[in-house]
Amino acid sequence: MLTTLVVKNAKAKEKPYKLSDGGGLFLLVKSAGLKYWRLAYRFGGKQKTLALGVYPEVSLLEAREARENAKRQIRSGVDPAETRRAEKASNSTAMANTFSVIAEEWYQRNIKTWAASTAKKRRWLMDKNLVPYLGKYPINELKTIDLLKVIQRLETRGAIETAYNALQVMGQIFRYAVQTQRIEHNPVPDLAGSIQAKVVKPRAAITEPAELGRLLVDIDGYYGSHVVRTMLALAPLLFQRPGEVAGMEWNELDLDGALWIIPKERKKERNTREDDHIVPLSRQAVALLRDIYPLTGHSRYVFTNQQRESKSATPASVNKAMRKMGYCTKNTQSFHGFRATARTMLDERLGFPVEWIEHQSGRSVRDPLGRTYNRTKHLDQRIDMIQKWADYLDELKGQTLAGNVIAGSFQQRR
Repeated sequence: MLTTLVVKNAKAKEKPYKLSDGGGLFLLVKSAGLKYWRLAYRFGGKQKTLALGVYPEVSLLEAREARENAKRQIRSGVDPAETRRAEKASNSTAMANTFSVIAEEWYQRNIKTWAASTAKKRRWLMDKNLVPYLGKYPINELKTIDLLKVIQRLETRGAIETAYNALQVMGQIFRYAVQTQRIEHNPVPDLAGSIQAKVVKPRAAITEPAELGRLLVDIDGYYGSHVVRTMLALAPLLFQRPGEVAGMEWNELDLDGALWIIPKERKKERNTREDDHIVPLSRQAVALLRDIYPLTGHSRYVFTNQQRESKSATPASVNKAMRKMGYCTKNTQSFHGFRATARTMLDERLGFPVEWIEHQSGRSVRDPLGRTYNRTKHLDQRIDMIQKWADYLDELKGQTLAGNVIAGSFQQRR
């Protein structure tokens, strides 16, 4: 029998050699000095060898325990080599079905149907909040409590909105796992009601004429970059989603026709059944775009990134400018808040139909049967509406400069 000292001191020779421990167990010492535990045994009338590990990762005692376990299998009519192969296959299957692997499959399968902002957000949720805690585990071994701990971790740090979004993404990943027969049950619905109710805060938005007039004057007087100032000036005129404005491309614009065509691929929610979004432009908006053309017209994007001209500016640059002007983007006015500003004031101050406003802002409007209206619906009316809105904003600026802001004189008949 071998001893720990003998095993430790076994030196390499010119040729590999064996040191026997009895019962078929031996230490194979290679000429390079590596030491391997092996078990020689007979099964089904054939001589076989089973690898038991490498010394010193596997000690003499552990090698003997592995030998005894193999002998028990042989006595039970089971070939330990076949058991080993089955274990490897099982481990391989488990590794191919970890949460990380399946989450990545789901992501790659769906990314082409998402807007770029949605894909970026879901990638961040996976990489920062899900995979670090669930990624290494086979998905069929994850229990409801495992998922709850991930959500509670987000709740504890006050990230309630992120917790809701993470739960939604987890639900879609597990649903995909069910569809691809990796699991039989999606545990995520069992977590319904597990997150504390989120407080939905409205976007910071000015809806009073006097306040809006002062903001518009401040925007005209902004002394930051021309790119950011133009984005700021266009924000209330266009009232589209910040990401769509910041990512505006010159090839999307027909300045002679006063139209901006936002491809459906750039919309927040991609829907193959919907058309590109047609945004009529006011004379004021066209003038701003023509003014910036000499600066960025050679680029792909209307609003180029200050660090990398090949990329577009970000919505954050507008919010940063708002804060520089003294406006709190959380409580007073944000880039996104211009959508609420326009929606409220076009309805309440100018009297335009909500349906026209919703079409203009790019929100999905459905008919009584639940079908999405065509994006060109009410286009002529929207052309008129957007010009009157721009003229109303000019009136507010003029009244502010004159020190006499009133509600405006563009009331639309309903």
